[in-house]
Amino acid sequence: MTKTKNQLDQKVKSYVDDLFSGVGESQQLFELKEELTTNLKEKIADYQKGGMQEEEAFKEAVISMGDLSGLVADMREIGQDKAKQSVYSTMTARISTAGLVSGIVLALFGIMVTAMLYFMDLPLVSVTGPAILIVLGGIIITYSLLTRETRKRFAMNKVRAIFYALAIGLILFGIFAGVTSGVATGEMFIAISSLMVFFLAGVGLYLGLLFTGADRRKKSI
Repeated sequence: MTKTKNQLDQKVKSYVDDLFSGVGESQQLFELKEELTTNLKEKIADYQKGGMQEEEAFKEAVISMGDLSGLVADMREIGQDKAKQSVYSTMTARISTAGLVSGIVLALFGIMVTAMLYFMDLPLVSVTGPAILIVLGGIIITYSLLTRETRKRFAMNKVRAIFYALAIGLILFGIFAGVTSGVATGEMFIAISSLMVFFLAGVGLYLGLLFTGADRRKKSI
């Protein structure tokens, strides 16, 4: 089953790559190809659920996408227009930078407040609360980093980046929940059980995303 799915995924990828063969690379093209690939896979899955064989489902899914020559022409124009690429990349870079600054400041604020409360000799239960800001900061930083185009890599699809951020958030929240519950109850088994639920869910989601991700490296590098 896994081998068949991998073959189908490769077939869809090859079709989309061939469709835009000769079109210059750009962030816009990368995002469009990601969207088309996802749509094709969903349509194929729907047709297969309706009783079609894989090959027939693939052909019907391609037909259902309609004439994409207009999109190819648009992407070819963008691929040749460095000014348009620069404007788009600059805009997304500014959004990403704002997110990174916000996330880092939020995480540092959480660390500093937690440290301040600790040295005030307050009960440990009161100390751990502000650490939730570190979790929120980690989520924002993860999303902002992944949606940032670099010289060597395209920015990640925003929906996929949200799931990555959620995975990191679950891992960090698992650690936060484990420490908080351990401090509140003084029982290590409660701390571990609180950690385990969120931490394992986060790791599972992260690994699932990691093993199914598209290559974001720029071919020109």
